[in-house]
Amino acid sequence: MWVAMAATVMCAVFAAVLALGQAVTARHRAGGAADLAALAAADRALWGAAGACGAVGRVARAQGAELVRCTVRGEIAEVAARARFGPYAPVVRARAGPPSTPAGLPAGVR
Repeated sequence: MWVAMAATVMCAVFAAVLALGQAVTARHRAGGAADLAALAAADRALWGAAGACGAVGRVARAQGAELVRCTVRGEIAEVAARARFGPYAPVVRARAGPPSTPAGLPAGVR
């Protein structure tokens, strides 16, 4: 009786750890894809929103994710990507653009 209970508890713990691992892996995969896609969009911001977002879709697919949203305003790109792993499909947002000038410094000095 005790052996059956212990085996059941061990199986439940193993299933919980496996599910947590899948969720964390999906989140990291989506985060990496969103970061790279946002950098690609910011790099191609001068091409216009359509050109930049077209390149972003290719970058996201290369990372095993799908592009959910892409917005380019000036030199700032905001991207959302979804990566599926097991039953999980988290959506992660990322933003990229040129560095901002610290307060109190002229625009040409960084």
